Amino acid sequence: MTIWTNENIVEEYRQWVESTAGSLALQSKMRLIVDLISGWPRRGRRFLEVGCATGLMTEMFYHAGFDVTGLDCSPLMLTEAQELLGRRAEFFLGRAEHLPFDDNQFDYVGVGSVLEFVDDPEAVLAEALRVASCGVVVTVYSKWSLYYLLRNRSPSGCVEHRRWLSPFAIDKMLRELVDMGEMTRRSILLGPVSTWKETPVCGWINSRIMPYGLGALSGICIDKNDTKMPIPLKIKKSRAKPAILNACRTNLAARNPTSTFDK
Repeated sequence: MTIWTNENIVEEYRQWVESTAGSLALQSKMRLIVDLISGWPRRGRRFLEVGCATGLMTEMFYHAGFDVTGLDCSPLMLTEAQELLGRRAEFFLGRAEHLPFDDNQFDYVGVGSVLEFVDDPEAVLAEALRVASCGVVVTVYSKWSLYYLLRNRSPSGCVEHRRWLSPFAIDKMLRELVDMGEMTRRSILLGPVSTWKETPVCGWINSRIMPYGLGALSGICIDKNDTKMPIPLKIKKSRAKPAILNACRTNLAARNPTSTFDK
């Protein structure tokens, strides 16, 4: 994770999330996570985002109703996150492999696109599971995807720093760490990065929730104690997800007027 301490890389990250492809990737990541955690209780629940970067996903978790905390190894990233969220979140400087928190200090933990950039991804997962009393949600860019196969065409320099992992490898790590509970697996962003744009066909293909491993971004939700709320599926789809995504969309559109996501 040391690459994120470089000021040029931080600027590159900012440019990527503001680009057409990066904006769609971020919105797709939000859609995938909201789908995975739709059954989690939120009000009064403590949520830690590991690898919070500039706080864009942290803001989504805040709008979802969690009491949010962010952690990152880059002081530059944390400065931007603090400017974005102000007093709505707490932020800590630290490493994902050695979280500065007590066992079960948080209800839920999110590990978003961190495993690809660390030397010991299993240690990151173990730490997330240690500090989460109820559940963990993980996202990782997949080695089985078209994004990986055509990665040399990606406009993001972050791609060359990634340590690509297969969904099978992530599953193997989690099987060794999780003794009980329920796991939900899905993915998003089916097309290569050249299709990450808001044309009718490309937008539809890349916004669909796919089976685990098929899309560029895979997600796993681990419910340690099977703590999901008994919410009917229709309510989850028609109310919970759009409410969170629309709030985030509004804030992203204000910062990036050129975004056309879901229009």
